[in-house]
Amino acid sequence: MSLSPLIRFGTSTWAYEGWQGQIYQRPYAKTTFARECLGEYCQYLHTGEPLFLTVGNDSTFYRPPTTNQLGHYLKQIPEDFEMCFKVWEEITIPRFANHVRYGPKAGQPNPRFLDARLFNDLVLAPYREAKFEPHMGPFIFEFQRHGLTSEEFCARLDQFFREIPQDFHYAVEIRNAGLLGPDYRKVLESHSVAHVYNHWSYMPPLLQQHTRMEERFTAPFIVIRLLTPLNMSYEAAKKRAAPYNKIVQVLPQMRKETVTLIRQAVGENRQAYVLVNNRSEGNAPLTVQALVSYLRHEG
Repeated sequence: MSLSPLIRFGTSTWAYEGWQGQIYQRPYAKTTFARECLGEYCQYLHTGEPLFLTVGNDSTFYRPPTTNQLGHYLKQIPEDFEMCFKVWEEITIPRFANHVRYGPKAGQPNPRFLDARLFNDLVLAPYREAKFEPHMGPFIFEFQRHGLTSEEFCARLDQFFREIPQDFHYAVEIRNAGLLGPDYRKVLESHSVAHVYNHWSYMPPLLQQHTRMEERFTAPFIVIRLLTPLNMSYEAAKKRAAPYNKIVQVLPQMRKETVTLIRQAVGENRQAYVLVNNRSEGNAPLTVQALVSYLRHEG
């Protein structure tokens, strides 16, 4: 049984050397592997069909892509493939963490938090210049844990989405479980922005998130990101999963709840983007294969 064309599975990113011999069969020089393996990733077949119809790009969280980078992706991806890019953290951090990579900004408020003009000029511009629009999945706004109140966060989010162009799809991923609720849901729904159902260390399980969202999707599409086991830090999950070449522990509740959300979305004729990280079960491609098999065989 083929999957619904509304479902797009992918991984959080694609350049893992632990997948050589699994996803990647071609020889790559170590210096060019990350740049050149996307094409083979897109061509990977499972039971005779392409397994991956989307992929996440986490690198754009740290800096917007250049037009040349996007052009290089375009040379490797097929016609029906979409990429889901994280939005630059300069847009999504209200206050910079006390981390060395922020230099003198560490610990300071971010004056460019949810700056619509900055987003349009520095984030969206390269995609338009590269003519990347036909291959765009949702932009993912990842808001790490912060100290804003629900009222303040929702007000800022509402204003931001009022001011940015509406010809792209957007999705919001929060790490503060206390923000989940009617006010947050209404802001997203009013702008047709999706909530990212994120299976992450310190967030509620996926279906609990859905319950807090009144079991209603807020956009014509949904986004699910399977990141880490619940109640396990990123560092512990990374140590447990490396080198990402096998399943280290099946997470049956995560899988079951993912399938439940996908089925509701497809039943409502919504597109479903599902991005799987190695750190959830140890090997993202095998997790994707398991979810695909579940959907096919359970009907």
